[in-house]
Amino acid sequence: MKNRHDKFDRRGFTVIELLVSTAVISVMVSLLLPAVQNARESARQIQCRNNLRQLGLALHNFEGTHQVFPASGWTVSGPGNPFGKYIGWRAGILPYLEQASLFDAYDFNEHWWHPVNLKAGAALLSVYQCPSVPQQSGISFAIAKEPRPDIEFPLPVARSDYEALMGVREIIDSSRYRTRAITRSVMFRNSQVRFGDITDGASNTIAVTECAARPSVYRNRTRQAGLINDQGFGWIDSESAFSLDGASNDGASQGKGPKINGVAINATNENEPYAFHHGGAMFLFADGHASFLSEAIDLKTLAAMVTKSGGEINNDGDLR
Repeated sequence: MKNRHDKFDRRGFTVIELLVSTAVISVMVSLLLPAVQNARESARQIQCRNNLRQLGLALHNFEGTHQVFPASGWTVSGPGNPFGKYIGWRAGILPYLEQASLFDAYDFNEHWWHPVNLKAGAALLSVYQCPSVPQQSGISFAIAKEPRPDIEFPLPVARSDYEALMGVREIIDSSRYRTRAITRSVMFRNSQVRFGDITDGASNTIAVTECAARPSVYRNRTRQAGLINDQGFGWIDSESAFSLDGASNDGASQGKGPKINGVAINATNENEPYAFHHGGAMFLFADGHASFLSEAIDLKTLAAMVTKSGGEINNDGDLR
């Protein structure tokens, strides 16, 4: 006959068993955590790619309306800028991003730093922001850059992690890039580029690059305390586009081309292609597709993908 107290005599876990179980759980978590992080980053990369595709569609719709791609930034009158003010490409494509009301709130009779336009520039647009970028505060001021004065923004201006890549610097290959016409990409200051002008092929020519977290300054993956860029003040900034220069490995030097090793991607966001994705960055091409390019890419190879009519030869012997 069983004793009615038998059910209270069952053994619990020993200390050793608890320690072993804890160790097993810790190992499983350590194995699963990288996989979870990789899955999250993959999802963020997909969203970033989708953002660029939306921008590509907007650029094409602008081109369909005006017969030219938008300029990276306007300083004179032209398609999308009838009054000749300092206006950027991101403001010009707002109607094609389902932002008609924000477009209507923007005053194209004034420069982008006019108070009315700064109010519009405070609008947070997820299509202009990569989800892999660490949390950044809104932008509260801009450093003077002629003719723009020092500005204290009435409201923090919303950032943009995507920028027009205007072309390449001659120093990357001075024997090839002898004239400004050869160095240009699809969108540059006051440009009026048609599809037919992209003789290297729209699917081979980069229009927009990631340049994340500006105007804060990052070199490699470290934010540089006390440093701030003089351009890249949110999606509203018209003077934030740049050309490919090449940077040193530590990101501290730019603009010397291959002479300083010529890192093409992710050395610095000081007006060079830069993303927070592991191993590379996303780029939007003129035909509307977005591709992830490795940060190990050779500087001259990336330069060949930037120019719209350079006629460069890639390693496979094909025109790029």
